[in-house]
Amino acid sequence: MTTESRPPDPGPAHHDASPAPGTPVGHGDPTGTAPTDHPDPRVRMWAPVCQAVALLLGPYAEVVLHDAGTDRVLALWNPMGPRKPGDPSLLGELDALDPSAHDVYGPYEKLLADGRRLSSVSAVLRTADGEPSAVLCVNLDRTPLDRAAAVLAGFAAPTAPRPEPLFEQDWTERVQQIIGTFVRERGRPVERLGREDRLTVLAELDRAGVFAVRRAVPVVARELKASRSTVYALLADLKARKDSP
Repeated sequence: MTTESRPPDPGPAHHDASPAPGTPVGHGDPTGTAPTDHPDPRVRMWAPVCQAVALLLGPYAEVVLHDAGTDRVLALWNPMGPRKPGDPSLLGELDALDPSAHDVYGPYEKLLADGRRLSSVSAVLRTADGEPSAVLCVNLDRTPLDRAAAVLAGFAAPTAPRPEPLFEQDWTERVQQIIGTFVRERGRPVERLGREDRLTVLAELDRAGVFAVRRAVPVVARELKASRSTVYALLADLKARKDSP
């Protein structure tokens, strides 16, 4: 690949204090503004993009600009490790991947030495002549996402079935459970149940012994959002169907 020559090593970029989110490491204004004084035109061109991504996703995303010709790091934002400008990029890992879009690879998974999982995406940046010039990589730390997913999964875990004797003690809850299950399976609210739907529900309630309880009809009518006379009429129709040969 024909690329620009590697710029002079800008010198050590390591500091004892961690840079603020969005601050490029080793280059430019320490306040995090675009390093317009950088000797490499690729860094000057792409720094605003890199910094915008770092500020949006920081402190959980590392943004790295690589030299596509020398396979060396040009600049970093929000570094997640000791890597610094001038270090090897190891871009050969992209050779084993199929592009997900034109000149874009990933998201793919990477693993840090401390066990953190990263979701990474890389984009090849080309010159006006179409030659690879630089590679922009975004590495997103999945740790907070994995923790949040674990919490949500805990809330969504299925509950143990309620013991049957408890239902027998509260027959009104049995009514709600049968009607609620039917509504979920049909995928429409109880107000939109048709006559045949209601007959099916009443048959299920009858098999559960609900109508053996005194004053069950008013409770069923309330849950079906129907009048008592409607429920009585449906029960009569249901009985007639059962009695017919």
